[in-house]
Amino acid sequence: MVNKKIRDYGITIGNMPIGKNNSLTDVPGVKVGHVTLDKDSIKTGVTAILPYDKNLFREKLICACHVINGFGKSTGLVQIEELGTIETPIILTNTLSVGTAYEALVKYMLNTNEDIGKTTGTVNPIICECNDGYLNDIRGLHIKDKHIFEAIKNADCTFEEGNVGAGTGMVCYGLKGGIGSSSRVINLDNKNYNLGVLVLSNFGLLDDFILHNQHIGPKIKDIIKSTKETEEKGSIITIVATDIPLSYRQLKRVIKRAYSGISKTGSFTGNGSGEIVIGFSTANIIRHYEEKDILDIKVINENKIDQIFKAVSEATEESILNSLICSNTTIGRDGHKIYSLKDFINRILPY
Repeated sequence: MVNKKIRDYGITIGNMPIGKNNSLTDVPGVKVGHVTLDKDSIKTGVTAILPYDKNLFREKLICACHVINGFGKSTGLVQIEELGTIETPIILTNTLSVGTAYEALVKYMLNTNEDIGKTTGTVNPIICECNDGYLNDIRGLHIKDKHIFEAIKNADCTFEEGNVGAGTGMVCYGLKGGIGSSSRVINLDNKNYNLGVLVLSNFGLLDDFILHNQHIGPKIKDIIKSTKETEEKGSIITIVATDIPLSYRQLKRVIKRAYSGISKTGSFTGNGSGEIVIGFSTANIIRHYEEKDILDIKVINENKIDQIFKAVSEATEESILNSLICSNTTIGRDGHKIYSLKDFINRILPY
């Protein structure tokens, strides 16, 4: 199934060129896989991000994380913050399935690395979550080990967006949220590089929603005739990938700019919002069994980093809009109904 994304409706975010598929996987080697559980009151799933197709434990990548607001239950961030590397796939799921996903990812890593916990140290699984409990029977704990294994196995360069995988039960700005992605191309030293973003969107109030600089949330609210507004308790997980050579410090600076893109859609980051960004670069390899004392690592000239800042802001904003426009109207737990942005897009355009 090919997703009809926000650009297909004539809405162009920013002015930087996009990658071939306008997605996270425009960064060579990156893959994304889903498992979707969508039956009756079960509206949940798993999304797996594979940073590249080699043994990530043995050949780690430079990685950074940034907590915009820490109302969340993610795992693995402390070690990323300390060591600046990533050594496992990233698993996205619902809040109460973090433990299951963690154990399953440990099993996956043990199966693919006989040395872990035996002749070398342990491993740092990266799990991130959002609460899909409004649409999903989250207390049912429907995510099992097999779903994490299957999501990793399903990982590919092309993947669906919207209410699939971990995004199946998510709500964003009072509309159906979920998985969204976008990318930008950056030219450095006459060579094109890619920066991709993937979001799991589950935040915001409809009154605040901004689409391409237009405050259209109240217009949609009037069409729906909705009076349901609550305090902001949502979350968004943002994954940034690039093949640009960056140090941990530079990557940390880059991923902080994701908030610029989030805020352009109307977010103010509520007290109960879990907003976390994880970014990695595929340009430098940090070997687990490195024998050299001194390593050669390439990094970007700091004076050229502004265009990367702009790229992550644009791609994050567009990813959020893609998560909305690619999703379908959903009826979930207890008959809760959440509409898709696509149900209203033709009624609010032109602005």
